Amino acid sequence: MSKKIILITGASSGFGRLTTEALGRAGHTVYASMRDVAGRNAANAGELAVLPDTDIRPVELDVQSGPSTEAAVERIIAEAGRIDVLVHNAGHMMFGPAESFTPEQYAEQYDVNVLGTQRVNRAALPHMRAAGQGLLVWVSSSSSAGGTPPYLAPYFAAKAAMDALAVQYARELSRWGIETTIVVPGAFTKGTNHFAHSGRPVDEARLADYEAGPYKCFGEQVQQAFAAIVPEDADAGGVARRIVEVVDAPFGTRPFRVHYDPTGDGADVGFAVLDRLRAEMLHRVGLADLLKPARRG
Repeated sequence: MSKKIILITGASSGFGRLTTEALGRAGHTVYASMRDVAGRNAANAGELAVLPDTDIRPVELDVQSGPSTEAAVERIIAEAGRIDVLVHNAGHMMFGPAESFTPEQYAEQYDVNVLGTQRVNRAALPHMRAAGQGLLVWVSSSSSAGGTPPYLAPYFAAKAAMDALAVQYARELSRWGIETTIVVPGAFTKGTNHFAHSGRPVDEARLADYEAGPYKCFGEQVQQAFAAIVPEDADAGGVARRIVEVVDAPFGTRPFRVHYDPTGDGADVGFAVLDRLRAEMLHRVGLADLLKPARRG
């Protein structure tokens, strides 16, 4: 295994924190990016920086800011000379009736989960393309092709958009020698802070309408039903282990999509159909080479 220079977004908690630690222990240099490294995330950054037998380097990066993203990538290039792997993990969840969120809240979800990846890509990809090699790992969601509970519309819509963007990027980067793997976690009610830190609807009046009508206490019902199908031994660390396996795999052998879903919500079936249809279309129009990365570097 060769040591990789890795940038991961949203490394302060959840899948990002678990993946950062796992990649560090696997012997890679990991730039653990997060917001407000010197402030509210100072403790998280400090813990990662001193994790035994690892080379983890916390770095300030706000995916909602172009200048912040560019500064983080410039620092990594200045220190390490390259970025071998980019892990798109940063994300945020909102929970409540779809109607009770304002358009601005939907836009915020899209900004974090979709536009954030675009900002980081635009900063990092010129360096990867110049090197003729690299790997993009996108942390998607089983909701984009599997069973979905209600009351998570803003998050699920944004994750579906991010997944679609990842697919298109894969085709447009393969001739540059840059690989793509989309990791698809299922639902986890333990081991991440998704529900604990989820946003709430701004429009309290609309929320009150739902609570006063046929959807009274429906949020609690959804969360209880959701938790009931997650096995007691469901381990969010499994997502991190899958990402380490992908990073450590040889060029040309990395899977396009990896599922880790203890609840078995069917996304592996849904995406198998979608990805096959998309691949067959490329074969039909004579662009099948886009399905495999070209060796350049």
